[in-house]
Amino acid sequence: MEFHLKIIGVLLIILAIIHISFPKRFNWNEELKPLSLINRQLMYVHSFFIAFAILLIGILCLSSTHELIETRLGKNISLGLAIFWVVRLLVQFFGYSAKLWRGKRFETVMHILFSIFWTYLVVIFTWVYLK
Repeated sequence: MEFHLKIIGVLLIILAIIHISFPKRFNWNEELKPLSLINRQLMYVHSFFIAFAILLIGILCLSSTHELIETRLGKNISLGLAIFWVVRLLVQFFGYSAKLWRGKRFETVMHILFSIFWTYLVVIFTWVYLK
């Protein structure tokens, strides 16, 4: 169990760091130009805080593995994380249009990999809570 939480910690930290590339990868300079200043800034600020939260969850998994597994508070945090990631998994299928990935090799591979990753997070955090 500890091994899985350590893996999750590393993967979440990597995911948080990958967020740095989003503005360039998704061409935000051009794509967000038509938006009002507040909406442009919301994209940047919310993306930063999503990445920051993911980073902190990754650090929590690495630094407090034992506590997540063995304490009531840790189990409750794990339940909250399981709920968070199951909602994220549902958004993967119902929040994004399949038009964004279907028929596109890279996007389809990413859709599948992230679906597997979100499922892995749900399974492990649920398992920690129920253990």
